[in-house]
Amino acid sequence: MSALGVVICGISVGMFKHAALGVDPFQSLMSGLDAVIPIRFGTLYVIVNLILLGFALVFDRRKIGLATVINLFLLGYIAEFSQACCQSVLPRMSLPGRLVLLAAAIVIMCLASAFYFTADLGVSTYDAVSLIWSEKQNRIRFRLCRILCDLVCVLGGTLLCLAGGVKVSGVVGVGTVITAFFMGPLIDFFNRKLARPFLYGPQKGPADGRE
Repeated sequence: MSALGVVICGISVGMFKHAALGVDPFQSLMSGLDAVIPIRFGTLYVIVNLILLGFALVFDRRKIGLATVINLFLLGYIAEFSQACCQSVLPRMSLPGRLVLLAAAIVIMCLASAFYFTADLGVSTYDAVSLIWSEKQNRIRFRLCRILCDLVCVLGGTLLCLAGGVKVSGVVGVGTVITAFFMGPLIDFFNRKLARPFLYGPQKGPADGRE
């Protein structure tokens, strides 16, 4: 489930990038770095996540698991491959087509997140930063820590895109807002209807979701 979640998530990131209507906050930072650092995206993703992994290992290694490693080494390259496929199959897209692709990417990312989280074998290094921060600072809730991290990523990605001559509208847009604030209910739906039944069986899955 962890590997499947990472693969599906990587596919959705490539779709987000090709739709060019905004990516999730962490990918906006990655897009900004990609604009100014001349190495392939998959390799850059590994390097950045290794830095974040070092942070997690120092402050709370309990958040690190097999899924963290799978995400670290696979997601960037899968996203790179997915975007190349989208560019090959859909080289020129109208605005309605880009909106449809964005909507599909959001649904696919929520499905991937449901499988990834339900497997419970560790979180991504970016998720670990917010979790560790909120636990170390008892007065700050996780939701606030995550919003602050997302804002830093979006701001950093925007500035880096401007420095690299990349159109900001393709990196920060409606897709960024949706992924930052409105994906929770859809992830919960896939958790209850697909991920938990897949892991525990069709009878136990929905029951677990109600507990």
